[in-house]
Amino acid sequence: MDDLEDLEPTPAPAPSADRPLLGLTILVVEDSRFACEAMRLLCLRSGARIRRADCLRSARRHLRVYRPSVVVVDLGLPDGSGADLIRELAAASPRIPVILGTSGDDFSEELAVAAGADGFLRKPITSLVRFQEHILSLLPPERQPLGPRPLNEVEVIPDRIAYQDDMAHIAGILCDATDERSIDYVGQFLSGVARIAHDQALRDAADRLIALRRKGQPTGSQAAHIAGLVQDRLTQRAAM
Repeated sequence: MDDLEDLEPTPAPAPSADRPLLGLTILVVEDSRFACEAMRLLCLRSGARIRRADCLRSARRHLRVYRPSVVVVDLGLPDGSGADLIRELAAASPRIPVILGTSGDDFSEELAVAAGADGFLRKPITSLVRFQEHILSLLPPERQPLGPRPLNEVEVIPDRIAYQDDMAHIAGILCDATDERSIDYVGQFLSGVARIAHDQALRDAADRLIALRRKGQPTGSQAAHIAGLVQDRLTQRAAM
């Protein structure tokens, strides 16, 4: 008989005041490297382990092997809507304890909650206290840290190289963005990333693209404008 059969499962470490998410594993389904880097820093400072998937296919493959404590799903992914994954997770048994949607699009919260999400994190997600409090509010009492906990008003700062990587990614998409789905993806992706980077010019351009699509108006000139902004940022990378 295998000796491992006699061993009891190792209990999850107890959360503490300074590491309130200790013992949790958080799966982040996010295609932006910059947004993922912010989430990595938030998880690191909170005591949580992070696993990452950059598309629906990768997330589903991951979930066949691992069962995280929390799943954070971006609504706009390269191979479909994150709402579809949220819907699958909400209907699964056993259910993931906490399912969260995220987006920089103000209209996405209703979509995420309707799909079965327990909550929604609006980008930019860089506030340590907001990140911790939102997840803790959805956990059972036994996963809460005991005693008073200092509220750490820290804003994480992701590595700018990851932002440049996102610009290279979207530049490739823009080269072939002739269909409506690709244009929608470009707008949603850049709106969220620009919010985290505090890149107001790019954020305004992305939001304008999203608004044109919602109104059914032509987007060619706005997409070209965005392509120019992205190239400007890639030029900045070459000069680094």
